[in-house]
Amino acid sequence: MIQEIRSIARSYFHEEMSGAHDWHHVQRVEATADRLMTDHPDADAHSIQLSALLHDIGRAKEDRGEIEDHADWGADESARILREHDATEETIAAVNHCIRAHRYSNDVTPETTEAKIVSDADNLDALGAVGIARCFTYGGERGLSIHDPTLPPEEDPSTAGTTQYNHLHKKILDLPHRMYTDAGRELADERSAFVQEFIARFEKEATGP
Repeated sequence: MIQEIRSIARSYFHEEMSGAHDWHHVQRVEATADRLMTDHPDADAHSIQLSALLHDIGRAKEDRGEIEDHADWGADESARILREHDATEETIAAVNHCIRAHRYSNDVTPETTEAKIVSDADNLDALGAVGIARCFTYGGERGLSIHDPTLPPEEDPSTAGTTQYNHLHKKILDLPHRMYTDAGRELADERSAFVQEFIARFEKEATGP
């Protein structure tokens, strides 16, 4: 089933999609989830892999303004896909929760080990060098400012950050506190340290030679 679902999930990602949420992101989340599973031998690897493959199939629709929440839509669409491939209702329910709970900005808390692993894997891809690249890619696609020296993060009233520099402070550096697994926290601390190094260098260059 996995290879069939991989092919179906891949079909939701087109070349014109955001580079911040493309198929390569899905592949990285799948690989990271696999790494996190080594500390949780009792976790359902099948549900985790399916969830990783399907977690962002609604992303393009949200980016186009066709739906409000890609996690909710993706969970429903994934259930339909899995039923067509004779997945058990237990698997469908597990995947449904993983997908609904992976999103940073919603109020669904991961309640299962599987959901915690998928959430950590997805959030880890927003940290480190890849996370920085994704941050500025996403902002550039939407015409957002890189940095506004007149609006420091502590005075920015927005939740996610008006500029991408502020986004690093308001969301990205908060991610280590949102990790649910020990391995996730360890990786998050390492990647967060790199983001902090980048911010320090950015601030040095932004204030002059």
